[in-house]
Amino acid sequence: MQFNLNQMIDQVGRDKGIDRSIIVEAVESAILTSAKRKYPGKTIEAHFNEEIGEVEVFEFKKVVEAVTNIVTELTLAEAKELDPEAEIGDDIGFKMDAKELGRIAAQTAKQVIIQRVRDAERSNVYNEYKDRKHEIVTGVVRRFEKDSIIIDLGRAEAALPKREQIPREVYRPGDRVQAYILDIFQQSSGPQIQLSRRDSGLLIKLFEMEVPEIAEGIVKIEFAAREPGVRAKIAVSSRDSDVDPIGACVGLRGARVQNIVQELRGEKIDIVPYHPDPVKFVCNSLAPAQVARVIQDEANKSMEIVVPDDQLSLAIGRKGQNVRLAAMLTGWKLDIMSESKFVEAKATAIKSLRRIEGLNETVLDTMYRHGFRTAADVAEADGEDLTEIPGIEADMVERIITNAAEAARTEPAELAAEAKAAEEAKAAEAAEAARVAAVKAEAAAAEAALAAVEKVDGASSAESDGVTAEANPESVEKTE
Repeated sequence: MQFNLNQMIDQVGRDKGIDRSIIVEAVESAILTSAKRKYPGKTIEAHFNEEIGEVEVFEFKKVVEAVTNIVTELTLAEAKELDPEAEIGDDIGFKMDAKELGRIAAQTAKQVIIQRVRDAERSNVYNEYKDRKHEIVTGVVRRFEKDSIIIDLGRAEAALPKREQIPREVYRPGDRVQAYILDIFQQSSGPQIQLSRRDSGLLIKLFEMEVPEIAEGIVKIEFAAREPGVRAKIAVSSRDSDVDPIGACVGLRGARVQNIVQELRGEKIDIVPYHPDPVKFVCNSLAPAQVARVIQDEANKSMEIVVPDDQLSLAIGRKGQNVRLAAMLTGWKLDIMSESKFVEAKATAIKSLRRIEGLNETVLDTMYRHGFRTAADVAEADGEDLTEIPGIEADMVERIITNAAEAARTEPAELAAEAKAAEEAKAAEAAEAARVAAVKAEAAAAEAALAAVEKVDGASSAESDGVTAEANPESVEKTE
């Protein structure tokens, strides 16, 4: 090379943000690749000379007594001319003329340099963002590729796939976007940064940015659940008794939470207090609905939530949204029912359990509270589970399970008989009602007929009296 490379290396390093040593290595590798293509079979090395700003290419040959390969070997006499101290077995290197590489070799070197610089640039981008996973970034919409939005983050581009976009959000080129770094991974085309606007992490990070108490660790978001673009719930706690976690998140006149709602395009956010007791936490998460009672099943991590009849629709929410978010937030399976339905369901369960011989009402009620709903449930239960119920001793378990199995076996037939009897009673009641209705209809028809006859008779009598008066006016006057 006849020109100084130092300036070019420094310029590329500044423009691309790449370490100088990486560029120097790329240049050396590029020249070495070109030289080996130009002179196949030769032992060649390339080294960058910082002082002169040039890549020097050296050819090496081994000193031997008898040359068998003139490309890689030379005699001792030839070696002495280059290095008087040379001995048999030494490797003698001498500088090659870089001009001999030619135009094609130079072009190859250029391509290798460009590729290596590009690879280094991609590696820098990956190293910069790999530790920023699960952070919020701000970028500008540049273009659309299939269902993804390509967002310019400054030194890199990221993709916001369709599945990670909030429904009904529309963007145009040039729009500013805040998104959550969901993942970053290497591909042959370079690092791929995947963003999300749907992940609950975006909601948490927005609160961390907006609420100083969260950033300082005084207030903590324990859990978050979202139905993107519609509604979200977060559970918060405070490690300082003087700091209200809900008030801190809401802010003065709701300013803090409203900023987040605006960023999420109107997504409603419920902020509820976290409680270590799962039952109280679930009750809090169902707000604004009031809970009457909770039946907890720890084994299946589920709860039956009983609410007043007038609170049922509020607890369930539109299309089940409120209870669904509460379940996501708490991690418990929730079954909502009204008090009237609860009473009916309990009566049905107790009726089934009552078929088991040898159990009093107190034990039956306790069984129900432990999650047993049918005789079959008891028949399939583990003995240890039954002994945990007050009133049931270990020596009673086998008998109870046997009786429960028998009750479960006969229950379908008994229920079918009861259902048939109920249908027959209902049919008989309907027949009786029809008979009574027919009698009433017949009586009404008779009354109507009698009334019609009386009306006709009255009309005939009145007509007869009128004719007599007209025919004998004189007799009337004589009477007077």
